[in-house]
Amino acid sequence: MPARIPSWAWVSGLTAGAVAAVAVLAVQAGHGPQPTAATARPSTSASAGAHHPAASPKPSTPPEPPAGSGTGRRVVYSLGQKRVWLMDVRGMPVRTFAVWPGTVNPDPGAYAISKRTETGTGSDGVRIEHVLYFAGKAGVFVAFSNAVDGASPPPVAPDVKTGGVRTGKADGAALWTFAAKATRVVVVA
Repeated sequence: MPARIPSWAWVSGLTAGAVAAVAVLAVQAGHGPQPTAATARPSTSASAGAHHPAASPKPSTPPEPPAGSGTGRRVVYSLGQKRVWLMDVRGMPVRTFAVWPGTVNPDPGAYAISKRTETGTGSDGVRIEHVLYFAGKAGVFVAFSNAVDGASPPPVAPDVKTGGVRTGKADGAALWTFAAKATRVVVVA
């Protein structure tokens, strides 16, 4: 009479096989085609004084990242376009969105995310989240962030030094997920 295999051995074997199959499928999914997100803009808010950087209609296709913005996985920030692109390892944009820059802009060049802070208060007094520091200029830290309530920042007096590059709430969450500490940030004019 053949030896009988205990039920715990069957369950363990089936579980190990299922975990291995899921791992193989996850690796295969990571190498497949990646979706590209449509252009997302920071949302306007019901807050009084909300200001949107562009009043033009939403473009049908997202703008291309600026030429000369590097290669590989990185965040590209265009000062002139007031726009950010999240670029994958192949150098393809996975998301792009408009931003509201502060009054202090970083110089064009390559930087890296140096510090991440989940929540805080911006220099304009607004509660912010997803704060990603990447540069400094004139004694002011420059960081991406979004308002906790999703509001766009009201216009700031030009004599107030602010280094926050404000995003919409969903864009801030996407940027937070994408940009770990030491992620490259390329700033172009």
